[in-house]
Amino acid sequence: MAQDTLFGSWTLISHQFVTSDTLDSRDMFGADPMGTLVMTPDHRLIALITAKGRQASDSEAALFKSALAYAGPFRIEADQIITTVEVAWHPGWLGLEQARTFALTDGILTIMTPETSHPMFDGRPARGVLKWKRAEG
Repeated sequence: MAQDTLFGSWTLISHQFVTSDTLDSRDMFGADPMGTLVMTPDHRLIALITAKGRQASDSEAALFKSALAYAGPFRIEADQIITTVEVAWHPGWLGLEQARTFALTDGILTIMTPETSHPMFDGRPARGVLKWKRAEG
């Protein structure tokens, strides 16, 4: 696939964590999350995802748990988007590379995180599965 097919703005359809053993899944930010992914021709990426319905009156801890964001330069290697994180919601990501497997099928961009032991599933192995569609307008 030509990497220029990834360039542009994308709108989040879903963000789930899926277990590797039983394929159980859970919505990370509710059934109708909000998100924008932008990948530019000069290989810059920015991703912002939040739960829908967040309120200014929510505690800072609740707001932090219901959002994810990072940005930086990216490169494509085979079926992976690899971003060197320059700015992030979580300071532990700064300076690290975030590698995500991707597939573009019928206009839907699916991005998967590496498998990890996840507290949502009592430490069982799981991966994030995010589905995106091209942003309109």
